[in-house]
Amino acid sequence: MPNLAVESLSLSHFRSHHVVQIDCDPRPVAIYGANGAGKTNILEAVSLLSPGRGVRRSTAEEMTRRPEALGWKVSAVLRAQDRLHEIETWSQNGATRQLRIDGKAATQVMLGRIARVLWLIPAMDRLWIEGAEGRRRFLDRIALSFDPNHGEQVIIYEKAMRERNRLLKNQVTDAHWYRAIEGQMAATGVQIRRAREEALAYIHAAQDQAETAFPTAHLTLTNSENIEISDSNDDFAELLADYRNRDLAAGRSLAGPHRDDLFGVFAAKNVPAKDSSTGEQKALLISLILANGRALKDQTGLPPILLLDEVAAHLDAARRAALYDEICALGAQAWMSGTGPELFEELGDRAQHLLVTEVEGKSKVDFQ
Repeated sequence: MPNLAVESLSLSHFRSHHVVQIDCDPRPVAIYGANGAGKTNILEAVSLLSPGRGVRRSTAEEMTRRPEALGWKVSAVLRAQDRLHEIETWSQNGATRQLRIDGKAATQVMLGRIARVLWLIPAMDRLWIEGAEGRRRFLDRIALSFDPNHGEQVIIYEKAMRERNRLLKNQVTDAHWYRAIEGQMAATGVQIRRAREEALAYIHAAQDQAETAFPTAHLTLTNSENIEISDSNDDFAELLADYRNRDLAAGRSLAGPHRDDLFGVFAAKNVPAKDSSTGEQKALLISLILANGRALKDQTGLPPILLLDEVAAHLDAARRAALYDEICALGAQAWMSGTGPELFEELGDRAQHLLVTEVEGKSKVDFQ
């Protein structure tokens, strides 16, 4: 039995769902129904049990049910080992979402210490062939799963960088204006880079130690400026000062972890992930999510909750069966979506099966 699982999930005026109550056990949850029925919306609600903006990176206002636009609420009872936590998150009138844990106001860092939630959604299928920003975000989600403080460090760094960029665009040359900002960028930037490198080390170790039906990826942290960031805050601050004239000419900060990129290689073929086939790229992503899950279980003793949106649609029966076997071996409560029950046949009674339909403009959820 997994040690981390959602035992109940309640949605109120969230996306397409008017009022939904799902009571479940620790097994994986196979969700199926027609396109537009609201399957992904359930996965998005579960993703809000972890820090950040969820699987779609939506604003709080975008998550509210239309046309009422009354605001929304997601409530859950989450079991972590032998302890139950009541988690509530909500937004009213499009305001920033609020969070309460066990009846008390809480921060997202506190939430990250309770629940680790990993996901794979169709929008990530182009990860290897699109811009570096998406790969940085993917890597930061991995790092955040190991270090709940990582997201806060990224936010602080980016806020300081925006201040520095404002000075650069205004052609401010007085060093006095830069020192404090660059000091903050250096302090958080060093921690960000360290967290990213440690996350990659955990992933590589988890891949090397496991026999899996999914291909291994070799990942390297690269930087567009080919700049080595020292572990010393002072050295990084000095680097930013040295780059100041160049940055003034560019009107933006050219050096730092905001320029990092993730380079992936299909290890068995020694082919860059961006040059691999569509199927190989998908398999690599699945492999990384599973490795992340194994590494987290090794580090924390708890498997994460997995959210896999439409993942089975692109796998043949043998690969689907292998994925389900690995999820069950990991002991993870995986919430998976698909259009029909046949996509989850290989799971059998190892999972609970949930049909989502729409009746008179309101979603209906039934266990099968």
